Amino acid sequence: MTTARWPGTLAVSGVPSARPVRAAADFAARCPSAERVRSVLAQVVQWGWCHPHDLHTELRSARLLSRPAIHAAAGELLAGVRSVAEAQARDALTGTDLPPPLWNARLYTPDGTFLASPDAYWPDEGVALEVDSAEYHYTRDAWHATLRRRLRLESHGVLVVSATPSMIRDTPDEVLAALRTLLTLTTPRPTPPTATARGHQQLELPWPTDRESRP
Repeated sequence: MTTARWPGTLAVSGVPSARPVRAAADFAARCPSAERVRSVLAQVVQWGWCHPHDLHTELRSARLLSRPAIHAAAGELLAGVRSVAEAQARDALTGTDLPPPLWNARLYTPDGTFLASPDAYWPDEGVALEVDSAEYHYTRDAWHATLRRRLRLESHGVLVVSATPSMIRDTPDEVLAALRTLLTLTTPRPTPPTATARGHQQLELPWPTDRESRP
């Protein structure tokens, strides 16, 4: 493959390799599947291989943001989404009458102790959505860790709706109905949650200019 933007390299087991952010962008440029692009871009950020802002910069430099699938995936990551399951949950919420949540916000107790980072969180109502995949809860320890996280949230007044990716994909109306009920019950909230979200920023991803979209 020829390129006018030769990537910087790093050594992996002695083999010169492109940085993950560049490899992800090159994959997105050549993959015809929107869902695979969505998955790979989410994974490279979720696994800590790059920051979503760095990925956005790389995609913009490669003039890939004019492609709807890549633009949408990059926008999800800037909004805080970190997995395909969370992206599907965001899709289900889009266009509903529910207020937009914070994605993967970090919640803290009043004394500044880290509490949890729910997949989606409505700070005004103190409601969280947790997307729990059986794939990650196969062992007893993993399942117990999930239950302990939910207990920590509930002990600080956060109401939690739990759903699997298949529920969000196949029966989204049931998940939305549960969220709508809790969000309605908490308005006004007689006992507001003691957890607070801090240091969370969600950015909009604008469409590129005509100049940026030209090869």
